[in-house]
Amino acid sequence: MASSAVPVSYTPPHICNGNGSRRSSSTTTSNFLRPLSIDDENAARKRRVACACVAPPPHDFTPPKFTGGHKMEHLSAEKDLEDESDVLIECRDIYKSFGEKHILRGVSFKIRHGEAVGIIGPSGTGKSTILKIMAGLLAPDKGEVLIRGRRRHGLISDEEISGLRIGLVFQSAALFDSLTVRENVGFLLYENSTMPEDQIAELVTETLAAVGLKGVEDRLPSELSGGMKKRVALARSIIFDTMKDTIEPEVLLYDEPTAGLDPIASTVVEDLIRSVHMKGEDALGKPGKISSYVVVTHQHSTIRRAVDRLLFLYEGKVVWQGMTHEFSSSTNPIVQQVNFSFCILFMPLTQR
Repeated sequence: MASSAVPVSYTPPHICNGNGSRRSSSTTTSNFLRPLSIDDENAARKRRVACACVAPPPHDFTPPKFTGGHKMEHLSAEKDLEDESDVLIECRDIYKSFGEKHILRGVSFKIRHGEAVGIIGPSGTGKSTILKIMAGLLAPDKGEVLIRGRRRHGLISDEEISGLRIGLVFQSAALFDSLTVRENVGFLLYENSTMPEDQIAELVTETLAAVGLKGVEDRLPSELSGGMKKRVALARSIIFDTMKDTIEPEVLLYDEPTAGLDPIASTVVEDLIRSVHMKGEDALGKPGKISSYVVVTHQHSTIRRAVDRLLFLYEGKVVWQGMTHEFSSSTNPIVQQVNFSFCILFMPLTQR
């Protein structure tokens, strides 16, 4: 086989080591590539099989159909199964349909104290639906939702969630257009709390400052940018009645929190999600108060910056769950397909 000439300025290609990292080839000693032997071709073929980031899939590639027979992976070290004291929310075999359309087909997972969980998967696979079921806005057709070990029945009101507060940040922010920012953020307290109005206003100002907003209390939502609306919605979710004897832990549920935002605004929101978590510090430098949170997202940056553990939904089922950095090494046939696009994204995480 005749070799092909290569220009002197040719840059050696990056070669995958098989573990997700890349190295530059330094074996070229001239401006010609030597012919490939059969051993070289076999070795290259093995490297392509070992790591999906070597090359994109062929044009005629068709993802395999998931039949449910593949065993779900739990790649991260699991906690003692007998210790359930830190489980805040548990979904057991959840089914949900809308008419003839079956959305959820047996979803089961747990949200533990201190976790930052992401739910990913193709559009229409039930991510937002399971979020609303967790929040009590939808009732499952079949299955159980347990709040701190106690089964919840049907739709609920805030008073019926004993021992845990659950906040939902909608994708569209869902602010009241006719109310000011102060009235939006303090809405629940104005309606249901015995706190004096001046004290609520002071708490609203403090909460807005915690998410990096100052001096916007008297503005209407129409006067805010998309990123500011997201932060106002976040402030509304984390405010609580300070006059209560006991402050219950809170789980925040985010539905596409960075959808429609530019990269800079997305980064601000992603950092805020981390900052209000108990393991972070808010814009005032105070420790976050959110016990755990769950993020539904399609954004690569949100997964990278705001999520520690992933749940992958496909056709209404959790087909994989594990730590974020383990996603690219999964052997699940469905996950392997999205790894073609996610491999480069997660490569820095696997090298930490």
